[in-house]
Amino acid sequence: MKNFKNVEIGKLNEIGTKYENEKAFLHNLLELSSCEISLNAMPMGAKLPFSHKHKQNEEIYIFLKGNGTMTLDNEVIEVSEGSCVKVLPEAARTMEAKTDLVYICVQAKLGSLEQFGLADAELC
Repeated sequence: MKNFKNVEIGKLNEIGTKYENEKAFLHNLLELSSCEISLNAMPMGAKLPFSHKHKQNEEIYIFLKGNGTMTLDNEVIEVSEGSCVKVLPEAARTMEAKTDLVYICVQAKLGSLEQFGLADAELC
């Protein structure tokens, strides 16, 4: 058994045509056990068809391309390339793309990170 797994998902701008609902979920592809990561592409004018909350996971949105808005607990914020947004589980969220929008969403259990960076490293 290897200590790593790699997959090729293709070009980010092709996610919308290769994956259902314009999302490539890495949880199953990489057999992740600590988080869910999705790569997402929303065409201009698209809106998420629902607003949602989570039971225990915070989400981090990292915007790579385009412009849009997120509605978080009824407050609308602008997002664009370089925007990073943390959303706590209890916050209602939805999104709309003003232009083609590409982003990464990381989902992990709130408060579960015990070590990070060099605190979780050892030299080999």
